[in-house]
Amino acid sequence: MSTRARDRLGGQAAIAGIGATEFSKDSGRSELRLAAEAVRAALDDAGLTPADVDGMVTFTMDTSPEITVAQACGIGELSFFSRVHYGGGAACATVQQAALAIAAGVAEVVVCYRAFNERSGRRFGSGVQHREPSAEGVALGWSLPFGLLTPASWVAMAAQRYLHTYGLTPEAFGHVAVTDRRYAATNPAAWFHGRPITLADHAASRWIVEPLRLLDCCQETDGGQAVVVTSLARARDLAQRPAVIAAAAQGAGRAQEQMTSFYRDDLTGLPEMNVVARRLWATSGLTPEDVDVAILYDHFTPFVLMQLEEFGFCGRGEAADFVREDRVPLNTHGGQLGEAYLHGMNGIAEGVRQLRGTAVNQVAQAGRVLVTAGTGVPTSGLVLTSDG
Repeated sequence: MSTRARDRLGGQAAIAGIGATEFSKDSGRSELRLAAEAVRAALDDAGLTPADVDGMVTFTMDTSPEITVAQACGIGELSFFSRVHYGGGAACATVQQAALAIAAGVAEVVVCYRAFNERSGRRFGSGVQHREPSAEGVALGWSLPFGLLTPASWVAMAAQRYLHTYGLTPEAFGHVAVTDRRYAATNPAAWFHGRPITLADHAASRWIVEPLRLLDCCQETDGGQAVVVTSLARARDLAQRPAVIAAAAQGAGRAQEQMTSFYRDDLTGLPEMNVVARRLWATSGLTPEDVDVAILYDHFTPFVLMQLEEFGFCGRGEAADFVREDRVPLNTHGGQLGEAYLHGMNGIAEGVRQLRGTAVNQVAQAGRVLVTAGTGVPTSGLVLTSDG
Protein backbone atom coordinates (compact mmCIF):
# COMPACT_ATOMS: atom_id res chain seq x y z
CA MET A 1 0.00 0.00 0.00
CA SER A 2 1.06 3.59 -0.56
CA THR A 3 3.00 5.10 2.32
CA ARG A 4 2.03 8.66 1.50
CA ALA A 5 1.37 10.67 4.63
CA ARG A 6 -1.92 12.16 3.44
CA ASP A 7 -4.00 12.93 0.38
CA ARG A 8 -5.24 16.30 -0.80
CA LEU A 9 -8.99 15.73 -0.54
CA GLY A 10 -9.48 16.66 3.10
CA GLY A 11 -11.24 19.96 3.74
CA GLN A 12 -12.32 20.64 0.17
CA ALA A 13 -15.93 19.49 0.45
CA ALA A 14 -18.66 19.30 3.07
CA ILE A 15 -22.01 17.67 3.72
CA ALA A 16 -24.57 20.44 3.46
CA GLY A 17 -27.85 18.54 3.72
CA ILE A 18 -29.33 15.31 5.06
CA GLY A 19 -32.74 13.77 4.51
CA ALA A 20 -34.53 10.50 5.15
CA THR A 21 -37.86 8.76 4.99
CA GLU A 22 -39.34 7.14 8.05
CA PHE A 23 -37.74 3.82 9.00
CA SER A 24 -40.25 0.97 8.91
CA LYS A 25 -40.81 -2.71 8.28
CA ASP A 26 -43.32 -2.14 5.48
CA SER A 27 -43.00 1.15 3.62
CA GLY A 28 -45.93 0.51 1.31
CA ARG A 29 -44.19 2.23 -1.61
CA SER A 30 -41.54 1.57 -4.19
CA GLU A 31 -37.81 1.85 -3.61
CA LEU A 32 -37.71 4.58 -6.26
CA ARG A 33 -40.22 6.63 -4.31
CA LEU A 34 -38.23 6.12 -1.10
CA ALA A 35 -35.10 7.35 -2.88
CA ALA A 36 -36.87 10.39 -4.30
CA GLU A 37 -38.36 11.32 -0.93
CA ALA A 38 -34.98 11.10 0.78
CA VAL A 39 -33.24 13.12 -1.93
CA ARG A 40 -35.84 15.88 -1.87
CA ALA A 41 -35.69 16.01 1.94
CA ALA A 42 -31.89 16.36 1.84
CA LEU A 43 -32.08 19.17 -0.71
CA ASP A 44 -34.71 20.96 1.36
CA ASP A 45 -32.49 20.62 4.42
CA ALA A 46 -29.58 22.20 2.55
CA GLY A 47 -31.73 25.00 1.15
CA LEU A 48 -31.11 23.83 -2.41
CA THR A 49 -33.41 22.91 -5.29
CA PRO A 50 -33.27 19.99 -7.73
CA ALA A 51 -31.98 22.42 -10.35
CA ASP A 52 -28.80 22.88 -8.28
CA VAL A 53 -27.82 19.22 -8.50
CA ASP A 54 -25.38 18.05 -11.17
CA GLY A 55 -24.08 14.82 -9.64
CA MET A 56 -25.46 11.65 -8.01
CA VAL A 57 -23.85 8.65 -6.33
CA THR A 58 -25.39 5.46 -4.98
CA PHE A 59 -24.63 1.77 -4.37
CA THR A 60 -24.36 -0.89 -7.06
CA MET A 61 -26.97 -2.77 -5.03
CA ASP A 62 -29.51 0.04 -5.28
CA THR A 63 -32.44 -0.66 -7.62
CA SER A 64 -33.02 3.02 -8.44
CA PRO A 65 -30.55 4.32 -11.07
CA GLU A 66 -29.14 7.80 -10.79
CA ILE A 67 -30.89 9.01 -13.93
CA THR A 68 -34.23 7.60 -12.79
CA VAL A 69 -34.00 9.24 -9.36
CA ALA A 70 -32.94 12.48 -11.05
CA GLN A 71 -36.03 12.36 -13.26
CA ALA A 72 -38.30 11.55 -10.31
CA CYS A 73 -36.91 14.49 -8.34
CA GLY A 74 -36.98 17.04 -11.15
CA ILE A 75 -33.19 17.16 -11.42
CA GLY A 76 -31.93 18.20 -14.84
CA GLU A 77 -28.58 17.58 -16.49
CA LEU A 78 -25.95 15.50 -14.68
CA SER A 79 -22.22 15.93 -15.23
CA PHE A 80 -21.28 13.18 -12.77
CA PHE A 81 -22.86 9.88 -11.74
CA SER A 82 -21.27 6.93 -10.03
CA ARG A 83 -21.94 3.75 -8.08
CA VAL A 84 -19.88 2.00 -5.42
CA HIS A 85 -19.64 -1.75 -4.99
CA TYR A 86 -19.61 -4.14 -1.99
CA GLY A 87 -22.91 -3.51 -0.25
CA GLY A 88 -22.66 -1.64 3.03
CA GLY A 89 -18.96 -1.06 2.44
CA ALA A 90 -20.00 1.60 -0.07
CA ALA A 91 -21.65 3.99 2.40
CA CYS A 92 -18.82 6.38 3.18
CA ALA A 93 -17.31 5.83 -0.26
CA THR A 94 -20.35 7.47 -1.85
CA VAL A 95 -19.41 10.65 0.00
CA GLN A 96 -15.78 10.21 -0.99
CA GLN A 97 -16.82 9.91 -4.65
CA ALA A 98 -18.89 13.07 -4.34
CA ALA A 99 -16.04 14.95 -2.66
CA LEU A 100 -13.59 13.82 -5.35
CA ALA A 101 -15.91 15.08 -8.10
CA ILE A 102 -16.33 18.43 -6.39
CA ALA A 103 -12.61 18.83 -5.70
CA ALA A 104 -11.85 18.08 -9.36
CA GLY A 105 -14.47 20.52 -10.63
CA VAL A 106 -16.48 17.76 -12.28
CA ALA A 107 -19.62 18.63 -10.31
CA GLU A 108 -20.82 21.31 -7.91
CA VAL A 109 -23.63 19.66 -5.93
CA VAL A 110 -23.70 15.89 -5.57
CA VAL A 111 -26.42 13.86 -3.86
CA CYS A 112 -25.56 10.45 -2.35
CA TYR A 113 -28.48 8.14 -1.61
CA ARG A 114 -29.53 4.63 -0.67
CA ALA A 115 -33.09 3.29 -0.59
CA PHE A 116 -34.56 -0.18 -0.22
CA ASN A 117 -37.42 -2.28 1.04
CA GLU A 118 -35.10 -4.63 2.87
CA ARG A 119 -37.80 -5.95 5.18
CA SER A 120 -40.93 -6.05 3.05
CA GLY A 121 -39.00 -6.87 -0.13
CA ARG A 122 -35.69 -8.64 -0.54
CA ARG A 123 -34.33 -9.63 2.88
CA PHE A 124 -30.53 -9.82 2.90
CA GLY A 125 -30.64 -11.98 6.01
CA SER A 126 -32.27 -14.77 4.01
CA GLY A 127 -28.85 -15.46 2.55
CA VAL A 128 -27.75 -16.69 -0.84
CA GLN A 129 -30.68 -17.99 -2.88
CA HIS A 130 -29.18 -17.88 -6.37
CA ARG A 131 -26.09 -16.44 -8.04
CA GLU A 132 -25.14 -16.08 -11.65
CA PRO A 133 -21.66 -17.46 -12.37
CA SER A 134 -19.00 -14.86 -11.57
CA ALA A 135 -15.47 -14.56 -10.25
CA GLU A 136 -16.89 -13.30 -6.97
CA GLY A 137 -19.09 -16.35 -6.70
CA VAL A 138 -16.08 -18.66 -6.78
CA ALA A 139 -15.09 -17.55 -3.28
CA LEU A 140 -18.55 -18.37 -1.97
CA GLY A 141 -18.21 -21.81 -3.52
CA TRP A 142 -15.76 -22.74 -0.78
CA SER A 143 -18.30 -21.91 1.95
CA LEU A 144 -21.85 -22.45 0.72
CA PRO A 145 -21.68 -26.27 0.42
CA PHE A 146 -20.85 -26.47 4.12
CA GLY A 147 -23.94 -24.54 5.19
CA LEU A 148 -22.50 -21.03 5.39
CA LEU A 149 -25.36 -19.43 3.47
CA THR A 150 -26.10 -16.20 5.35
CA PRO A 151 -24.19 -13.08 6.42
CA ALA A 152 -24.65 -14.13 10.05
CA SER A 153 -23.03 -17.48 9.38
CA TRP A 154 -20.05 -15.85 7.67
CA VAL A 155 -19.49 -13.41 10.54
CA ALA A 156 -19.96 -16.16 13.12
CA MET A 157 -16.79 -17.87 11.92
CA ALA A 158 -14.66 -14.82 12.70
CA ALA A 159 -16.61 -14.08 15.88
CA GLN A 160 -15.96 -17.56 17.26
CA ARG A 161 -12.25 -17.25 16.57
CA TYR A 162 -12.18 -13.81 18.24
CA LEU A 163 -13.74 -15.20 21.43
CA HIS A 164 -11.39 -18.18 21.46
CA THR A 165 -8.24 -16.12 20.88
CA TYR A 166 -8.94 -13.63 23.65
CA GLY A 167 -10.63 -15.97 26.14
CA LEU A 168 -13.97 -14.16 26.00
CA THR A 169 -17.62 -15.22 26.10
CA PRO A 170 -20.50 -14.01 23.90
CA GLU A 171 -21.28 -11.45 26.60
CA ALA A 172 -18.47 -9.40 25.06
CA PHE A 173 -20.74 -8.73 22.09
CA GLY A 174 -23.66 -7.83 24.33
CA HIS A 175 -22.05 -4.56 25.40
CA VAL A 176 -22.39 -3.24 21.83
CA ALA A 177 -26.04 -4.28 21.61
CA VAL A 178 -26.88 -2.71 24.97
CA THR A 179 -25.13 0.56 24.05
CA ASP A 180 -26.88 0.86 20.70
CA ARG A 181 -30.28 0.12 22.16
CA ARG A 182 -29.75 2.60 24.98
CA TYR A 183 -29.32 5.38 22.45
CA ALA A 184 -32.12 4.09 20.21
CA ALA A 185 -34.50 4.14 23.16
CA THR A 186 -34.31 7.95 23.30
CA ASN A 187 -34.36 8.50 19.51
CA PRO A 188 -37.91 8.99 18.19
CA ALA A 189 -36.79 8.09 14.65
CA ALA A 190 -35.47 4.71 15.79
CA TRP A 191 -37.45 1.52 15.30
CA PHE A 192 -36.55 0.52 18.87
CA HIS A 193 -37.46 3.88 20.37
CA GLY A 194 -38.44 3.35 24.00
CA ARG A 195 -37.09 -0.21 24.06
CA PRO A 196 -33.66 -0.45 25.72
CA ILE A 197 -32.19 -3.85 26.56
CA THR A 198 -29.93 -5.31 29.23
CA LEU A 199 -27.10 -7.81 29.08
CA ALA A 200 -29.56 -10.36 30.43
CA ASP A 201 -31.89 -9.64 27.51
CA HIS A 202 -28.99 -10.15 25.14
CA ALA A 203 -28.03 -13.46 26.74
CA ALA A 204 -31.65 -14.65 26.62
CA SER A 205 -32.15 -13.89 22.94
CA ARG A 206 -32.16 -16.91 20.67
CA TRP A 207 -29.16 -18.19 18.81
CA ILE A 208 -28.93 -17.29 15.13
CA VAL A 209 -25.55 -18.87 14.42
CA GLU A 210 -23.36 -19.47 17.45
CA PRO A 211 -21.83 -17.36 18.89
CA LEU A 212 -24.26 -14.77 17.46
CA ARG A 213 -27.63 -14.24 19.07
CA LEU A 214 -30.62 -12.39 17.67
CA LEU A 215 -29.59 -9.18 19.45
CA ASP A 216 -26.15 -9.32 17.83
CA CYS A 217 -27.71 -8.90 14.38
CA CYS A 218 -28.89 -5.69 12.74
CA GLN A 219 -32.44 -5.04 11.71
CA GLU A 220 -34.08 -5.41 8.34
CA THR A 221 -35.47 -2.04 7.37
CA ASP A 222 -37.50 -0.26 4.68
CA GLY A 223 -36.42 3.31 4.05
CA GLY A 224 -34.22 5.82 2.28
CA GLN A 225 -31.43 8.19 3.27
CA ALA A 226 -29.65 10.88 1.29
CA VAL A 227 -26.89 13.43 1.86
CA VAL A 228 -25.90 16.49 -0.16
CA VAL A 229 -22.22 17.21 -0.76
CA THR A 230 -20.81 20.44 -2.13
CA SER A 231 -17.68 22.57 -1.80
CA LEU A 232 -16.92 23.90 1.66
CA ALA A 233 -17.06 27.47 0.33
CA ARG A 234 -20.55 26.96 -1.07
CA ALA A 235 -21.76 25.04 1.98
CA ARG A 236 -20.93 28.00 4.18
CA ASP A 237 -23.56 30.05 2.32
CA LEU A 238 -26.33 27.44 2.65
CA ALA A 239 -28.98 26.79 5.27
CA GLN A 240 -27.08 24.44 7.59
CA ARG A 241 -23.75 24.41 9.38
CA PRO A 242 -21.32 22.45 7.15
CA ALA A 243 -19.96 19.08 8.19
CA VAL A 244 -16.47 19.25 6.74
CA ILE A 245 -15.14 16.10 5.07
CA ALA A 246 -11.73 16.17 6.77
CA ALA A 247 -10.80 12.75 5.39
CA ALA A 248 -12.37 9.98 3.32
CA ALA A 249 -10.92 6.60 2.48
CA GLN A 250 -11.62 3.19 1.00
CA GLY A 251 -9.87 -0.03 1.92
CA ALA A 252 -9.49 -3.65 0.87
CA GLY A 253 -7.08 -5.98 2.62
CA ARG A 254 -4.88 -8.81 1.41
CA ALA A 255 -6.78 -12.01 0.59
CA GLN A 256 -9.99 -9.94 0.62
CA GLU A 257 -13.29 -11.59 -0.15
CA GLN A 258 -16.87 -10.48 0.42
CA MET A 259 -17.65 -11.61 3.98
CA THR A 260 -15.77 -14.92 3.60
CA SER A 261 -12.10 -13.96 4.01
CA PHE A 262 -11.42 -17.15 5.95
CA TYR A 263 -8.03 -17.90 4.39
CA ARG A 264 -6.19 -15.00 5.94
CA ASP A 265 -3.53 -15.65 8.55
CA ASP A 266 -5.71 -14.15 11.29
CA LEU A 267 -9.50 -14.03 11.60
CA THR A 268 -9.62 -11.83 14.70
CA GLY A 269 -9.37 -8.49 12.91
CA LEU A 270 -10.58 -6.51 9.91
CA PRO A 271 -7.57 -5.69 7.70
CA GLU A 272 -9.75 -3.78 5.25
CA MET A 273 -10.75 -1.37 8.01
CA ASN A 274 -7.14 -1.01 9.08
CA VAL A 275 -6.36 0.25 5.57
CA VAL A 276 -9.13 2.83 6.00
CA ALA A 277 -7.99 3.76 9.50
CA ARG A 278 -4.42 4.49 8.44
CA ARG A 279 -5.57 6.70 5.60
CA LEU A 280 -8.11 8.60 7.72
CA TRP A 281 -5.66 9.31 10.53
CA ALA A 282 -2.91 10.35 8.08
CA THR A 283 -5.13 12.70 6.08
CA SER A 284 -7.04 14.24 8.99
CA GLY A 285 -4.04 14.49 11.31
CA LEU A 286 -6.24 13.16 14.11
CA THR A 287 -5.81 10.23 16.48
CA PRO A 288 -8.38 8.10 18.34
CA GLU A 289 -8.01 10.40 21.35
CA ASP A 290 -9.30 13.31 19.25
CA VAL A 291 -12.60 11.63 18.30
CA ASP A 292 -15.69 13.02 20.05
CA VAL A 293 -18.21 10.54 18.57
CA ALA A 294 -17.72 7.22 16.79
CA ILE A 295 -20.41 5.99 14.42
CA LEU A 296 -19.26 2.46 13.61
CA TYR A 297 -21.01 0.14 11.18
CA ASP A 298 -22.85 -2.41 13.28
CA HIS A 299 -24.48 -5.02 11.09
CA PHE A 300 -23.09 -7.53 13.61
CA THR A 301 -21.75 -6.71 17.07
CA PRO A 302 -18.39 -8.54 16.85
CA PHE A 303 -17.25 -6.36 13.98
CA VAL A 304 -17.82 -3.22 16.06
CA LEU A 305 -15.30 -4.53 18.59
CA MET A 306 -12.80 -5.35 15.85
CA GLN A 307 -13.19 -1.89 14.32
CA LEU A 308 -12.36 -0.20 17.61
CA GLU A 309 -9.19 -2.25 17.75
CA GLU A 310 -8.24 -1.61 14.11
CA PHE A 311 -8.59 2.15 14.62
CA GLY A 312 -6.42 2.02 17.73
CA PHE A 313 -8.99 3.03 20.32
CA CYS A 314 -7.82 0.08 22.42
CA GLY A 315 -5.62 -3.00 22.26
CA ARG A 316 -6.50 -6.31 20.65
CA GLY A 317 -9.15 -8.16 22.62
CA GLU A 318 -9.89 -5.10 24.78
CA ALA A 319 -12.80 -3.55 22.88
CA ALA A 320 -15.58 -5.15 24.95
CA ASP A 321 -14.28 -3.41 28.06
CA PHE A 322 -13.84 -0.19 26.05
CA VAL A 323 -17.52 -0.25 25.08
CA ARG A 324 -18.70 -1.32 28.54
CA GLU A 325 -16.87 1.64 30.10
CA ASP A 326 -18.35 4.12 27.57
CA ARG A 327 -14.95 5.55 26.76
CA VAL A 328 -16.26 7.19 23.58
CA PRO A 329 -19.89 7.92 22.61
CA LEU A 330 -20.75 5.12 20.18
CA ASN A 331 -23.60 5.02 17.66
CA THR A 332 -25.57 7.78 19.33
CA HIS A 333 -28.52 7.34 16.95
CA GLY A 334 -28.90 3.70 17.98
CA GLY A 335 -26.98 2.30 15.03
CA GLN A 336 -28.28 -0.29 12.65
CA LEU A 337 -29.10 -2.48 15.62
CA GLY A 338 -31.37 0.14 17.14
CA GLU A 339 -32.33 2.90 14.70
CA ALA A 340 -32.45 1.34 11.22
CA TYR A 341 -30.42 -0.68 8.78
CA LEU A 342 -29.82 1.68 5.87
CA HIS A 343 -26.47 0.25 4.82
CA GLY A 344 -24.69 2.82 6.98
CA MET A 345 -26.09 5.95 5.34
CA ASN A 346 -28.11 6.82 8.43
CA GLY A 347 -24.85 6.73 10.39
CA ILE A 348 -23.42 9.45 8.17
CA ALA A 349 -26.52 11.54 8.85
CA GLU A 350 -26.02 11.09 12.60
CA GLY A 351 -22.44 12.28 12.29
CA VAL A 352 -23.70 15.43 10.59
CA ARG A 353 -26.30 16.03 13.29
CA GLN A 354 -23.69 15.69 16.02
CA LEU A 355 -21.56 18.37 14.36
CA ARG A 356 -24.57 20.64 13.90
CA GLY A 357 -25.54 20.21 17.55
CA THR A 358 -28.98 18.87 16.62
CA ALA A 359 -28.69 15.17 17.52
CA VAL A 360 -31.26 13.69 19.90
CA ASN A 361 -28.44 12.23 21.98
CA GLN A 362 -26.18 15.21 21.51
CA VAL A 363 -22.57 14.97 22.69
CA ALA A 364 -21.44 18.28 24.16
CA GLN A 365 -19.11 20.25 21.90
CA ALA A 366 -18.82 17.45 19.36
CA GLY A 367 -16.37 18.66 16.71
CA ARG A 368 -14.79 15.49 15.34
CA VAL A 369 -16.76 12.43 14.26
CA LEU A 370 -15.55 9.11 12.87
CA VAL A 371 -18.00 7.26 10.59
CA THR A 372 -17.40 3.82 9.08
CA ALA A 373 -19.05 1.66 6.46
CA GLY A 374 -19.69 -2.06 6.17
CA THR A 375 -17.11 -4.53 7.45
CA GLY A 376 -16.08 -7.95 6.25
CA VAL A 377 -16.17 -6.49 2.73
CA PRO A 378 -14.04 -3.86 0.99
CA THR A 379 -15.07 -0.81 2.97
CA SER A 380 -14.78 2.94 3.56
CA GLY A 381 -14.78 5.59 6.25
CA LEU A 382 -15.01 9.32 6.95
CA VAL A 383 -13.72 11.82 9.42
CA LEU A 384 -16.18 14.70 9.66
CA THR A 385 -15.35 17.90 11.53
CA SER A 386 -17.04 21.15 12.39
CA ASP A 387 -16.18 24.22 10.33
CA GLY A 388 -13.71 26.41 12.18
